[in-house]
Amino acid sequence: MPTHPVTIGRETRELPVVNVGAVSVALLNLLGDTLLTEAAAEALATRVPDGVEVLVTPEVKAVPLAHALSVRTGLPYVVVRKTLKPYMVGGFSRTVHSITTGTPQDLVLDGADVPRLRGKGVAIVDDVISTGGTLHALTDLLSEVDARVVATMVVFTEGEVRDDVVALGHLPLFPAEAGA
Repeated sequence: MPTHPVTIGRETRELPVVNVGAVSVALLNLLGDTLLTEAAAEALATRVPDGVEVLVTPEVKAVPLAHALSVRTGLPYVVVRKTLKPYMVGGFSRTVHSITTGTPQDLVLDGADVPRLRGKGVAIVDDVISTGGTLHALTDLLSEVDARVVATMVVFTEGEVRDDVVALGHLPLFPAEAGA
């Protein structure tokens, strides 16, 4: 399987290049990779812009990153779930099409978290931003509950280089057959 090298701080990894349909991507998986997650949080913590009061992250792969970033900055974080849970009351949701899942999925904000966000400046924290579908859906969702997106912070951008996010690096897209 082909790989793509990345380095964050002192941590270097060979990310597997996997096919996700029309393209292949270098797959970053922070789940279980404590050293890489901690290195990313350390680097991002120095780049949190003024005005951020709460971190918001979609589940699941970016949750450890948001937690580690919260520990370093003292900022609370909220997790936007991908399914409506029975305990959620007055939830808000959006549907998103992600490049890595290839199918529509929901983003659900628990109504219990709304008071923690309303009127606050938030930073969306994610592992990778590619097409911006998740970012757009999260921004809409947060706007609906009167939260202001002050920043988007990711480990890597992917595909097009973006100057509208705080990123530690960039991942190219690969031809579909590269991840076959």
